[in-house]
Amino acid sequence: MRSLSQVKALRNPRFWRIVRAVIFCLALLPFAYLLQGAVLNTLGADPARELALETGRWALRFLLMSLAITPLREQTGLAGLFPLRRTLGLFALFYAVLHFIIYMVFLLELRWSEIGSDIVERPYITVGFTALLILVAMGVTSTKAMMRRLGRRWKRLHQLVYLASLLALLHLLWILRTDLFDAVFYGTLLLLLLGYRLVTRLKRRVKSGRRQTA
Repeated sequence: MRSLSQVKALRNPRFWRIVRAVIFCLALLPFAYLLQGAVLNTLGADPARELALETGRWALRFLLMSLAITPLREQTGLAGLFPLRRTLGLFALFYAVLHFIIYMVFLLELRWSEIGSDIVERPYITVGFTALLILVAMGVTSTKAMMRRLGRRWKRLHQLVYLASLLALLHLLWILRTDLFDAVFYGTLLLLLLGYRLVTRLKRRVKSGRRQTA
C-alpha cells in the first residue's frame, strides 16, 4: 500500500484540498438529513429521541474515522491524509455538541436545575458529558497556534481522544442497551484501532531497545 505515496496525483496538495472540501460537504449531509426530518416531521413517533440517538451515533462515527487516519497514513505513506484527522475530529465535536443541545432543549426542556443532577446522578450522562468535555478541549486546542503554545502538553492532551472514544462508545451503548449490532460493530472497530496503536507502540519500543543494546 505504501506504493500509493509514489503516485504523483496523490502527492499534489491541490488534490488533498479537493478531498477535504468533499469530506466537509459529505460530513454535513447527516445534519441536513436530520434537519429535514425535524422540519418535515419524518423522524418517527419520538423525534427528540431519534435526533439525540443519531447525532450521538454520528459523533462516534466521526471520532472513529478520525482515529483511523493515523493507521491509514502509516500504512499508505500518504502525508496528505494527516489534515483529515483534524477535520473529522472537529465534525465529531460538532455532532457531539448537537447531541448535547438536543438533550438539553428537547429532552430536559431547558430545566437547568436538572442538568447538573443528571450529570452527577446518571452514570451514562456522566461518561457522555466527560467525553464531550474532552472533545471540546481538543477542538479548542486543535489550531497550530495552540500546538506551538502547549508544546509537549498538546500531544498529551490530544491522547485523551482514546479515552473520549471509549467513553462515547460506553455512553451510546448504555442508551441503546439491547442493540447488540451497535455494541459489536462500533466496539470491534474501536478495539482494532486501539489495538493497532498498542502494537505499533510496542514495536517502536522493541526497536528502540535493540538500538540501545547494539
